[in-house]
Amino acid sequence: MSRTASLTRKTKETDITISLQLDGTGTSNISTGIGFFNHMLQGFAKHGFLDLDVTVKGDLEVDGHHTVEDTGIVLGQAIANSLGDKAGINRYGYFILPMDDALVLCAVDLCGRPYFNYEYQFSTEKIGDLDTELIREFFYAISYSAGMNLHLQVLAGQNSHHIAEAMFKAFSKALAMAVSMNPKVEGVLSTKGSLE
Repeated sequence: MSRTASLTRKTKETDITISLQLDGTGTSNISTGIGFFNHMLQGFAKHGFLDLDVTVKGDLEVDGHHTVEDTGIVLGQAIANSLGDKAGINRYGYFILPMDDALVLCAVDLCGRPYFNYEYQFSTEKIGDLDTELIREFFYAISYSAGMNLHLQVLAGQNSHHIAEAMFKAFSKALAMAVSMNPKVEGVLSTKGSLE
């Protein structure tokens, strides 16, 4: 079974194409127009063993908001589409990731019901050319468009680059666990018989 998705979303603000292979090797081709965001998505693909192509043309002359948020929307949709009916997956995933001074916890439930918990505020306004407040918007968009319960907690950290990178990598590792096939799971892992 090939767990893949390819999506295009075009609005007056952004033109986005994403291809995702859940059972990949971590290869990526990322172009968003925001260098640090590219770097985060490359790390997300690499550490989650996802093959990911992302091409975004956004209204960066305004700011990075639409580019980052809309990328999260389409990536969330790609995750949901590539999972199909979610038969045989672990459903839950979690990871605590250290990145030098940073320590980030991420927990995921691919239950079909969106919920997002994130209470961190960066001490810097930008990392490279990415507004740090947009990191929350990205993960919020993914959680709602994918229909996932997503918790991100910063347990320690001082350097904004390290904290952001730990967030993306912890999410990728938790997601990789949640989407992994489990031979013990018959159908979907729910007493309701559905993950929608």
